[in-house]
Amino acid sequence: MSGSGGALLLLAALLGAPASAQPAGEDACRPVRAAFQVLQPGAKWVPESPVPGSDLQVCIPKGSTCCSRKMEEKYQAAARLNMEQLLQSASMELKFLVIQNAAVFQEAFEIVVRHARNFTNSMFRSHYRSMGPRALKFVGELFTDVSLYILGSDLSVNDMINEFFDSLFPLVYSHLLNPGFPEPSVEMAECLRAARRDLKVFGNYPKMMMTQVSKSLQATRVFLQALNLGIEVINTTDHLKFSKDCGRALLKMWYCAHCQGLLLAKPCASYCAVVMQGCLAGIIEIDNHWREYIRALEGLTKGMHGIYDMEHVLLNLFSLVRDAVIYVQKNEGKLSTTLSRLCGHVQQRQYRAAHYPGDLFVDSKVLRMTRIEQEETLSSRRRELVTKLKSHGSFYSSLPEYICSHSSAVQNDTLCWNGQEVVERYSPQITKNGAKAQPGNPEVKMKGPEPVISQIIDKLKHINQLLKGMALPRRKAPGKTSEKEEEEESGDCDDEDDCGGGSGDGELRVRNQLRFLAELAYDLDMDDTSANKQLLNQQSKGGAMVSNSDPRNAAPCLGPAAAITVLLLLLLGHKL
Repeated sequence: MSGSGGALLLLAALLGAPASAQPAGEDACRPVRAAFQVLQPGAKWVPESPVPGSDLQVCIPKGSTCCSRKMEEKYQAAARLNMEQLLQSASMELKFLVIQNAAVFQEAFEIVVRHARNFTNSMFRSHYRSMGPRALKFVGELFTDVSLYILGSDLSVNDMINEFFDSLFPLVYSHLLNPGFPEPSVEMAECLRAARRDLKVFGNYPKMMMTQVSKSLQATRVFLQALNLGIEVINTTDHLKFSKDCGRALLKMWYCAHCQGLLLAKPCASYCAVVMQGCLAGIIEIDNHWREYIRALEGLTKGMHGIYDMEHVLLNLFSLVRDAVIYVQKNEGKLSTTLSRLCGHVQQRQYRAAHYPGDLFVDSKVLRMTRIEQEETLSSRRRELVTKLKSHGSFYSSLPEYICSHSSAVQNDTLCWNGQEVVERYSPQITKNGAKAQPGNPEVKMKGPEPVISQIIDKLKHINQLLKGMALPRRKAPGKTSEKEEEEESGDCDDEDDCGGGSGDGELRVRNQLRFLAELAYDLDMDDTSANKQLLNQQSKGGAMVSNSDPRNAAPCLGPAAAITVLLLLLLGHKL
């Protein structure tokens, strides 16, 4: 040791060891035995008195020592456990944030799908009672496929929507175009299914649904995939197995002082930083990809609105289905003639009056939904999540500093442990973060990238490409919509297709509030209750309410009461 010996003598006295830091006397190892047995209860490997320690491999003494080879092994295991626990402590808040939100959003999306299915079922029951029960099967199959797609199944959105309309058309034909006539035969039904696409009997509505559902579900699926990958990244780095050289360095830093009887000695902060930069070099390589992950997730979140927002699309899907059926009824005469020629078994009805209920054509000036507060939507919750994630953007690069600050390192590098002895002042050896900077690290030798870390980095690169590849439009100022977005929103529906029957200003839109998440606590299944017959009061543009006593104003109802909305806000506040 160098410098004024007075301070070191005082420190040595406080630490319970002589200034030479060499344990001496028969009782010199008693405090070490007591401390070691806290880690290993009942262990008998501590020498009764100081020994030469010639068999030690890491805590090599300059003279005698209170450690045996077996103690050194146990100390190294304890050092590795300390490191793992510190890593898990560092990631606890971030891990909880991602895991909880992944679970909440997945449950929320499932609830939205269930409500969308129930709204569509309610529409059929309310407006088309004769074919309603038969249509429920096809509605259920469609939304089951939607749920599976969100969860990652290899399904085609176009195929699932085509199958839905293929199955629906024979019902529409037999119950609406030709009511009272026998059910079509199997051959007739197959002919109608085939003719459905060739004749575009539903106009452009299937195409509109494909466009909107595909875009919204793709964004939703990638969003959930990104959150689940975030969990995998954190779990992997939480339980990373450190190299042999790192284990030896951790042992030197945290426990070799015990062998000299210096039980209270703390590592110098700069010395700790060098060790951590070596041990965590591979993990820190994740940093740039992690930051890019958060930026890409933010970009996706900003673009998830309109037809890219599954909440908005699915909860209004019932109106597109309804309008598609109306389109068939409006073109009944032309369709019946063509189908008779194609399928040969279509009987013309003598009474040719249009057979669609008047309540489907509601004055567009009467039914208007008030604009939803942004704070009530899933979209706002996604933005809140990203904001919190951004505060963890430097998580990986800041790990060395976090661990050293939480392992009692001496911040001013004075009178601290340097791995061999207590020094009056530690001269830091500057080392930068990252694997490329570690060849000169005096404490930990790098032996190439960890395979597990390389795999995680590859997965982050892949999800980042997916997130960026979504290329969602940025939100524009109110009232400003690009021509491209207008085409996507409408599905290129022209005048010939007559798509404006109910999907324009007069559409009975459903409020896409986040209150559906209240069903995490209140599980309401509208298919199994009388809630299917409830009516949704709509607010007029001037604030007047439309009475639900008139069947012409019928629309599916959300179900949960206002109290459930309050419960939701409390729940989500806790989750996030």
